[in-house]
Amino acid sequence: MEQLLVRFRGISLRASQTTCSACRSLSTSASRQATANKPRRRHVDPYAAAQARARKAANISRQAELQKAKVDALGDPVLGKPSPFVQSFDSAAAPPAGSERSQNIKRTDTESGSGSRSEPEQLNFSITSSELESALDRSLVWSGQRLRNVREESIDYELDRASNVSEEAFDKVEPDLLNPDPKSASHSTATEALRRITALSNASSKDRLNVNIKRCVSTFGRHNTDNHLPTKPQPSESYLAMQAAHQGGAQPEKTPRAGPDTGSSEVQIAILTARIRTLAQFMDGRGRMDKMNKRNLRVLVHRRQKLLKYLQRKERGGPRFRNVVEVLGLTPGAWEGEISLR
Repeated sequence: MEQLLVRFRGISLRASQTTCSACRSLSTSASRQATANKPRRRHVDPYAAAQARARKAANISRQAELQKAKVDALGDPVLGKPSPFVQSFDSAAAPPAGSERSQNIKRTDTESGSGSRSEPEQLNFSITSSELESALDRSLVWSGQRLRNVREESIDYELDRASNVSEEAFDKVEPDLLNPDPKSASHSTATEALRRITALSNASSKDRLNVNIKRCVSTFGRHNTDNHLPTKPQPSESYLAMQAAHQGGAQPEKTPRAGPDTGSSEVQIAILTARIRTLAQFMDGRGRMDKMNKRNLRVLVHRRQKLLKYLQRKERGGPRFRNVVEVLGLTPGAWEGEISLR
């Protein structure tokens, strides 16, 4: 029994010694492996590092220049670039001569000069300067006739009272009311009052917008532009023949236009440009915190973008599209890409 105990004790002692030596050998090998696998610091040439940093800085600078040139080429999607015709929207006055048509497009009519149509000056309340002048002339005659009737009644009354007073005496004192003087004080005062009342400088923003809409219809309406703008590029003969065969005969005749053109894409783009300019100027001033008008401006800009894309596709980038873009001062940013207003 004692021999068995001694044998077991020896076995356990040898096992404990073996385990401790194994643990020591394992821990020692792990530390050696960690020391052996530690990466060595690579030598970095300072001259090569400086060259790499310089190349990176030059690349970043070049990318910034290209991005700025791209943004400048697109232009302002809201206001575009200033043009005389668009600047006349602020006062609703007649634009300078020749600014209603693009000078880079060859005209098809034979008119001489800049080609601008002579239109009467627009005033407030939908009247023109010629209508105001004729009204002033009629009022001068009517006022003289009214005074003449009053004067005749007073003459009859005085003749009844004093038969020795003749009409020649009244003619020497009273002016000739059948031919009233246009330089009289009363007529001058009335004329100045009417001129101030009908002046567009004293009109509201809504009245100026109405005048601008009429000018846009007159300038870009196809009832006028068809006379001086060349037609868009025609499709090929094979396409026309295929279309005629598909329709089973000749091309249908175009229905003649009745009245002025108020619904074409060019007219709607010009009207939207006038509205956008008025709203953008308001937002830059006292409407900075107006959220509803900010949304309205965004809606108008995207609506104009849609019409410009349609007109460019429909006219194949022809003279009609270029005339609208140049006269209104629009840039490619108004119809290309995504327009984001913040």
